[in-house]
Formats: sequence, C-alpha cells, structure tokens
Amino acid sequence: MSGGEAAGRLVRPFALTGGRTSPDRSDFSLITTVSAVDPPPAWAARTQPEHARIVRLCAEPIAVAELAAHLDLPVSVVSIMLCDLLAAGRIAVHPPRPVSGTPDRDLLQKVRDGLGRL
Repeated sequence: MSGGEAAGRLVRPFALTGGRTSPDRSDFSLITTVSAVDPPPAWAARTQPEHARIVRLCAEPIAVAELAAHLDLPVSVVSIMLCDLLAAGRIAVHPPRPVSGTPDRDLLQKVRDGLGRL
C-alpha cells in the first residue's frame, strides 16, 4: 500500500462520521442486530452512499459486528453511522436476546477448543 493510500484510509472514517469519534447512543454492541425500516423516508435519495449501503445490508436483520465486517470499517465508525440512521428513522435496533435455559456444555467446550487452535 502506498503512502497516499494509507493516508486516504485514515481520513475516510473521519470523513464518514463528520469528525465524531464516539456514537451518540449506547444501543450498539457487537451483537446488537439492526434492520432497515420500510418504506424509506423521502430524504433517502439524498443520503450518503455509505449510509445507503448500510440500509441495503440491513434488509435482513444483521449484527453490528457483521455489518462492520461487510463494510470493512471499524465498529466504532459503523456505530456512529447507525446512530445517524436510527435518528432518521431508517433502521430499527434489536437488542441481544437473553439466552434461555442452560447452555450446552459440549458445544461450549468445542467452541473453546476451536478458539484455542486459532
């Protein structure tokens, strides 16, 4: 990656958030799911391309972490942009559901072992 590309990549998230460094709300954890609200409001045609891309990706409920991975952006930047979309009525937030019942110990052990091999 050339110096110009690296510098451009550092500036981009700053530009996407309008210089904000933290979200206005604390609704967005890594496992919070978001979904687009239908129909989009009239201002949808005038939105930033990144906001429009988020709304398209939210056609089906998607976790904040997965959304950040699809966008190749830091979760903090995506959370700030999600705050904008929530304030504009473009998305709905679905907090994580509590796990009911006792977790499967065998499954948890397999996950732990798999993570240990990474």
